[in-house]
Amino acid sequence: MLSTYGWSETLQHDFEPFAAQGLVPARILVQQRSLYRLVAETGELEGRISGRFAHEAADGGYPVTGDWVAVELKDGIAVIAAVLPRSTAFTRMAAGTAKDIQVVAANVDVALLAASLNADLNLRRLERYLATAYESGAEPVILLTKADVCADPDPLIESVRGIASGVLVLAISVRTGQGLAELSARLAPGKTAVLLGSSGVGKSTLVNALAGVERMATKEVREDDARGRHTTTHRELILLPSGALILDTPGMRELALWDAEAGVAAAFAETTAEVELLAQDCRFRDCAHDKEPGCAVQAALADGRLDPERWRSFQKLHRELAHGVRREDPIAREAERKRWASVTKAGRERSRSKREVDD
Repeated sequence: MLSTYGWSETLQHDFEPFAAQGLVPARILVQQRSLYRLVAETGELEGRISGRFAHEAADGGYPVTGDWVAVELKDGIAVIAAVLPRSTAFTRMAAGTAKDIQVVAANVDVALLAASLNADLNLRRLERYLATAYESGAEPVILLTKADVCADPDPLIESVRGIASGVLVLAISVRTGQGLAELSARLAPGKTAVLLGSSGVGKSTLVNALAGVERMATKEVREDDARGRHTTTHRELILLPSGALILDTPGMRELALWDAEAGVAAAFAETTAEVELLAQDCRFRDCAHDKEPGCAVQAALADGRLDPERWRSFQKLHRELAHGVRREDPIAREAERKRWASVTKAGRERSRSKREVDD
C-alpha cells in the first residue's frame, strides 16, 4: 500500500528509529486544521497529533499534506508522534500579523505552477511561484490553463517563456484535451506533484480531468475581472489512475517569500548573469545600479538591452527577502544598517571629491 504512495528505501532507512519505538509509517492525505486523514499499510485512517508533538513542534514543523509521519495506532486512530525529514517543502510567509512560516506542501517531486490564459495572467506573480518552487527543491513546470478561451495565446505563451529560464511551459485545455497527454507524461507512478496557483485558474478542474472522476468541486470565474473564487478549501493528496500522485491546494492571493534567496537567484539566473556582466563596465566598483553616474546597468535599462520590468521585479523580491531577514535577525539588521551607512559615506566622499575637482 505505502509503496503506491511513494514509500522508498530512503524513507525506510529514516524510519528505523521510529520502528524501534513501535510506531508505524503513514502519509498525510488531507489536512483540515487539526484533523488529518492518512494512509498506512493497512489502509486509510483518521488522525490527530499527540499532545507532546503539539507542545514541542517548532515553527513550520506541524504535519502538512504530503508529509510522511510516524504514528501510534490507538483504537483505529492514528496519533502522529513525529514528522519524517522532508525531501522538499513548498513554503511561504503566512498571511496575517504573525508572519510565521507556512509549509504549503511537502515531499513533492514536481511543482505545477498554474496560471490562466485570461485577463488575470500576471508575470510578476509567476516569478514568485518560480522562485518558491526552486527554493523547495521540486522541479517547476508552468501550466497555462484555459488555452481554448484565449483568442491569441501565442504572444502570452512566449512572454511566459521569457521569464521561465528554460522551465517547461505547457498550454493546456481540459475542454479540448490540449496539453494533457504531455502533462501526464511528466507525472510518473509513485511520484508526487503539487498544483499551485491563484483561485480560478482551473486547478480543481484539471485534477478532475487527470483523475477521470469528479474529485474536487469547481466554480466559474467572475466575468468582471476574470478572477476566480475559492473552491478548494483544504489540501488533498490524490492517487491518479496512472499511479502518480497530485496534491491540490487552495488558491493563493498572496505569496510572500520566506527564506528564498537561492530560489530567487535560480528564477532570475539569466538576469543575474546579464547584470554581473554589465556591472564590469560601471564607473564605480561598489555601484548599486540605482542613480550612480556611469552605471552600465542603468544604461542597459535605458536602451532596452535589459528588461526594466524584469529588473524591477528582481529588485523587489530581493528587498522583500532582505526586509524579512532584518526583521527576524538582529545581527542581519545591524549588518544591513552598517552596509547602508557605508554606501552613504562612499557617496558623500565621491561628492566631496567631485566638488574639489570642480573647484
